[in-house]
Amino acid sequence: MSKPIDILGHLFTPESIQKHFLEDEEERAVFENVGRASSLKGITVEEFKAYAERVGLGRTHIASFYGWSYRKQHPYLHVTPEEVYEVTKQLPGVAYGLFGVNPFDMLDGVRHLEKAVREYGFIGIHVHPHGFDLGPDHAFYFPYYAKCVELGIPAVFSMGHTLDFMPIENGRPARLDKIALYFPELTIVCTHTGWPWVEEAIALASKHPNVYLGTSAYAPKYWKPEMVKFINSWGQDKVLWGSDFPLVKHDEALQQVEELGLKEAAKEKLLWKNAEKIFKYS
Repeated sequence: MSKPIDILGHLFTPESIQKHFLEDEEERAVFENVGRASSLKGITVEEFKAYAERVGLGRTHIASFYGWSYRKQHPYLHVTPEEVYEVTKQLPGVAYGLFGVNPFDMLDGVRHLEKAVREYGFIGIHVHPHGFDLGPDHAFYFPYYAKCVELGIPAVFSMGHTLDFMPIENGRPARLDKIALYFPELTIVCTHTGWPWVEEAIALASKHPNVYLGTSAYAPKYWKPEMVKFINSWGQDKVLWGSDFPLVKHDEALQQVEELGLKEAAKEKLLWKNAEKIFKYS
């Protein structure tokens, strides 16, 4: 039997957590605002190996990240693809990279994406549009989407609300609608359940064959009833489990999934079968 696949997480090493979440004044304030800063701790690669075995985790995706401060209009939370690769190459068959998109890099960024896929084994892109104040349907992103189609990799979007001090309007799931129309061959994953626009996200995943809905950033006990119903019924082929680890712990999340009372077939699709369909792990 296959094991759960986490489709979206962060670089979890102590150095990365300290540098990108705790030492950065703006990002630390985000977690202090929700009472999470003191519990945010990293683990080493060796510790993660043991942790993954203990919690029964099969695979995890680690996003490189290019954040943009909306208030100060400069880069922050910059986790490079090379930093992620240093970890994924130590966890073959377990950890896979996602390329964090900076729309301002334009074609230089597209070339970097191709290198990350061909040389580092990355399996998708990750778009966090909020700080740039450019919705994911802005033309600056389009060369990345075209390259994803060419390379046969999905585009994973952090959508909905963001804890960061950024406008959330760019995270509305409806901003993915035209992308799905413009790029019908692009596999699109709308993560974070699209909250607070969960029904909007469900509508998109129901409408477009190439749009999927991910659960990262919210523990299952907080998923809206509409989301649980979608997972357990007509949407069971269009959902993917994610954690945003280390923000949500895998063992707690998996236990809470068990408590949702999902049909066995629906649960397996959520946890690994759908991910195995759309991501290339070989």
